[in-house]
Amino acid sequence: MKRLAILGSTGSIGTSALDVVGANPDAFEVVALAAGSNLDLLEQQVRRFAPPLVSLASETAARELRRRLASGRTEVTWGREGLLHAAAGTGADTVVSAIVGGAGLLPTMAALSAGKVVALANKESLVMAGELMTAEARARGTRILPVDSEHSAIFQCLNGQIGQVRRIVLTASGGPFRQLPKEAFARITPEDALRHPTWSMGKKISIDSATLVNKGLEVIEAYWLFGLPLDQVDVIVHPQSVVHSLVEYVDGSVLAQLGVADMRVPIQYALTYPERCVCPAARLDLEKLASLTFEAVDRQRFPCLDLAYEAARAGGSWPTVLSAANEVAVQRFLDRRIGFDEIPTMIRKALDAHPHRAVHSVEDVLEVDREVRERLAGR
Repeated sequence: MKRLAILGSTGSIGTSALDVVGANPDAFEVVALAAGSNLDLLEQQVRRFAPPLVSLASETAARELRRRLASGRTEVTWGREGLLHAAAGTGADTVVSAIVGGAGLLPTMAALSAGKVVALANKESLVMAGELMTAEARARGTRILPVDSEHSAIFQCLNGQIGQVRRIVLTASGGPFRQLPKEAFARITPEDALRHPTWSMGKKISIDSATLVNKGLEVIEAYWLFGLPLDQVDVIVHPQSVVHSLVEYVDGSVLAQLGVADMRVPIQYALTYPERCVCPAARLDLEKLASLTFEAVDRQRFPCLDLAYEAARAGGSWPTVLSAANEVAVQRFLDRRIGFDEIPTMIRKALDAHPHRAVHSVEDVLEVDREVRERLAGR
């Protein structure tokens, strides 16, 4: 039985992970949950899975949960210390890192430093500190297992044959604006951008998918996970979201992983690896597939993808600048303070305003992140 800590348990990845746990009660034990402020849902999760430890963002929320669980045995903590304890201070074998954005970096690093296997859904942490994270995993003799559907697909298709790969190809649905003329982008509302055509996801990743910055972040993630040069990591649009990614080998063979658009499939594979078991997700019905189509990314309408490649090639502090600036821009768009078409502009300006430098520690990364957010807050 694997012991799990789930960071971001009330988000879309966290709830899907707990669905997998609930469907396989003999395979998993939940030893820690960490969430923000969704008390009602977290209370339900605690009552169902009875973790020994729970952490919330604020002391106020923690005190309220303690009151509700007065007769329970779950320890309730809060803040940075509580989150780090949930990530590294329990008997978990595997930590599901599903906190959104740069906030996931410290607990993910803490889990790796404690020798935990990390099932990684928080791509921003690997974008910001990929070299540091992968080095820490090697030093501690542990692994980072991908939860993103695209990277899970590549992981499954590689089967340890990285030296024989010509390229890996990440698939993108193209988002809700794949065929929308560029001149209409200024009129896009948050409600429009949140209507993803094939996936049900949280707000930030839905906006990231609409701008295709999500695919750029995934390119950087793939670079660190699989150790291939950036010119061997490609992106192609696949509107049906059935082929989750592909690996092309030097002999011309192309292996692809297909499945339904349900995050429980890659989550479960990360949690059960190297084994497989029955998943609560629906099965792919090949007979009902009308077609599988592929097309090139329109980089003129979706410039965020090239911004991500540029930041990745520069390395050092620039991937952190990209991630932080995107987070700020997405939140401003959701708050209706900027237009959808201004998101890539904000990222471009943030990169141009930041003097590139090397980063040697998590503290360096967090300092860059802070600088970018403060600079953008002044605008």
